[in-house]
Amino acid sequence: MKLTNEEVKKYYLGAYRFEETEDGYLRAYQYSKEQKEYFKGAFEFWYERSMATTAKTIEFVSEAKKISFDYKFVWKGSEDSFEIAVDGLITKIFYVKDLEDEGSICFELEEGRKKNIIIYLPADATVVIKNFETDAPLSAAKKKEKVLWLGDSITQGYGPLRSSCTYVSVANRLLNYDIINQGIGGYIYDKKSLMKMEGYTPDKIIVALGTNQFWEETMDAVEDYYKTLTELYGSEIPILCITPIWRGDNPDKYPKFVSFCEGIKDVCKKYANIKIVDGFSLVPHLPEYYLDNLHPNQLGAEIYGRNLVLAIQKLGF
Repeated sequence: MKLTNEEVKKYYLGAYRFEETEDGYLRAYQYSKEQKEYFKGAFEFWYERSMATTAKTIEFVSEAKKISFDYKFVWKGSEDSFEIAVDGLITKIFYVKDLEDEGSICFELEEGRKKNIIIYLPADATVVIKNFETDAPLSAAKKKEKVLWLGDSITQGYGPLRSSCTYVSVANRLLNYDIINQGIGGYIYDKKSLMKMEGYTPDKIIVALGTNQFWEETMDAVEDYYKTLTELYGSEIPILCITPIWRGDNPDKYPKFVSFCEGIKDVCKKYANIKIVDGFSLVPHLPEYYLDNLHPNQLGAEIYGRNLVLAIQKLGF
């Protein structure tokens, strides 16, 4: 049973909007056209990553024994993976480094029962798909609140080098949010990227920013960001601020980093609708948990995601 691109959209999560390419591939975006144009004029590095397949998944319930689709890479950052989870367990991984720039992916599954299926698309690359096929009917996955997730490279998913192992993926397997992940490598508290997305209103917002600008002398950018965010979505919408996690790549500047993190907390305490999670409490402060003493590796991201879920539950967010 081959699905049309329009039918695939029913199961394709993490996208704000879709386009179809001239050669028939389905392309998904997590940003509006206006936001994309802002990044294009601001910084090429941000622009490339604003179009990545970040935290996008294809999710459904089915008795399917075989699932396949054609893919094509438009852009590659780090080489992570296509993966499939069946009832919460990863059963197959295709690493980007082992794939051609264009080709087909096929997942073989056990038969005889309905399964909750999640296909993870590469987090730090831009991938388009077409000719999605299964050998059994699909029904849409049931999701909880709509959550807009804002952040930098750690939120986008760089570090684990596995799309299912980013801290957002780990946390969301437990939280089951319907997310749009607007994490971008290198990003900062930048109010200019905050624009109302027509037709989209999240139930909650999660912000994990700050590690890329701790050398700033004032908290003006952080102040402006949360002021703009609450003006866009209203002062009643719940917002979770995750302050930056530990970084050990620049020990001489660590005191300044700690001070900046405390400053973020001070800004957020001014808003009744913002709850705060101390990032330093989420991942051990040891190199073994990091790819480069900055980005959590698979182990660090797993712990980050699980500890974040516990913090969210404790806060009642």
